[in-house]
Amino acid sequence: MNVLIIEDEKLTAQRLENLLHTYDPTIQVLAQIPSVAETVRWFEAHPMPDLDLVFMDIHLEDDLGFRIIEQVKLTTPIVFTTAYDEYTLQAFKANSIDYLLKPIDYDELVAAIEKYKAFRWAFSEPAPPLPDFSAVLNLLGQARPTAYKERFMITVGTKIRSIETATIAYFFFEAKATFLATRDGQNFALEYSLDKLVSLLDPRQFFRINRSFLVSLPAIRTIHAYSGGKLKLELEPKARQEVFVSGDRITDFKAWLGR
Repeated sequence: MNVLIIEDEKLTAQRLENLLHTYDPTIQVLAQIPSVAETVRWFEAHPMPDLDLVFMDIHLEDDLGFRIIEQVKLTTPIVFTTAYDEYTLQAFKANSIDYLLKPIDYDELVAAIEKYKAFRWAFSEPAPPLPDFSAVLNLLGQARPTAYKERFMITVGTKIRSIETATIAYFFFEAKATFLATRDGQNFALEYSLDKLVSLLDPRQFFRINRSFLVSLPAIRTIHAYSGGKLKLELEPKARQEVFVSGDRITDFKAWLGR
């Protein structure tokens, strides 16, 4: 079976590929692509790909994944991957779209593939009409302002834990990986970039102070003002490095503090 992974989180894409090979080592991943634009170019370069199944993130780095379907007239069966809550997922059920909630669970992945195999005949020639995604797009637009993540699923060895967003002090990027720090001082690796986290979290509670830190308001213990307008933060729990607010974010940071 040949599959395409369209996912802007590199760690998530690689983990998905590993899970696919655990299920079936003969599965061929033709490419891992992070954006709508690059995916469209890939299909232009491969106008008739030998492709059985597509795994597509809903919210890519440059647009919604549905734009790919519209632009390339994609009729290959798709399994969507998403971090949206159950309310939003009802729209996918209504439109007969299969989905996997992040972080992807192996058993749910297997169930999705088995479902594809069971109904594979439905995708043979003639090609089925493209679904109408207008209701889904409208719901995403309506739900987005309040559909902030309330918890994160993290993997610790062979165990999976759920971390409430309210218990997270800050997120940080270190050694080419993203971590969350809980208020009680625990650090856990995440399959999200800080850019993606900004779109998932309530901006009233979290602020991106620089390229490496996304902090919650309760985590800011002290703010030190330096000459030249620099701001240094002391965080609770204490960060493993000095934390400064980027110069181009200071004005917005002060406005955020004063809300």
